[in-house]
Amino acid sequence: MNEQVAHILIIEDEPITRRQLTSHFENEGYTVTEVPDANGVLELIGEGSIDLCLLDINLPGKDGLTLTREIRAKFDIGIILVTGKDNQIDRIVGLESGADDYMTKPFDPRELLSRVKNLLRRVRAQQKQKEKGSTRKFAGWTLDLNKRELSTPEDRQQTLSAGEFQLLLALIENTGEVLTRDQLMNRIRNREWYPDDRYIDVLVGQVRRKFRKHDRNTIFISTIHGTGYLFAPTVT
Repeated sequence: MNEQVAHILIIEDEPITRRQLTSHFENEGYTVTEVPDANGVLELIGEGSIDLCLLDINLPGKDGLTLTREIRAKFDIGIILVTGKDNQIDRIVGLESGADDYMTKPFDPRELLSRVKNLLRRVRAQQKQKEKGSTRKFAGWTLDLNKRELSTPEDRQQTLSAGEFQLLLALIENTGEVLTRDQLMNRIRNREWYPDDRYIDVLVGQVRRKFRKHDRNTIFISTIHGTGYLFAPTVT
């Protein structure tokens, strides 16, 4: 995937905002499809050409958070939530629903473009990893870099969001080493963040829950207070 010809799907019910976003990204050289609601979105993504979604939370009918969960359950495209809500709880709920990033209105078009480019680079990197078809195994679990799936010792698959996958891969590739939030943020989002940004903590919580669905006592990711996180199992 070449990020300059990537295909962006804009899901926004406000016509003026939708048109502005479409024009902005078309002027930057992207292919853009725009829709006003959730109707037919899963089928559209299923056609295989969409690389990233800009998704408004407050859609008529099916809301954006529900749609995000449905997209993430089936596809590994990038998802950026766009909303007028500017509050920490909404951000956390959005990320826990499977979104990779979150923007509030009104937003700076240049910042949104930067976020899109960064996420597309991550998606492209994952595509390259998929081509290798490699896996990482630990304590009976398997992380499939080809499918971006986490498999339990009983071979039950769990799909990971882009952020969850990048976080777990970063920890696995540095097993036995403590990674700070700054280091993890740089590996995952490649942009400046703020001390009160709980994005890394949210992702760690999401990944831990996936492990605990299999065994509630599983602790693979340890919190090193005042420093960061440590992945302990031996990886093969």
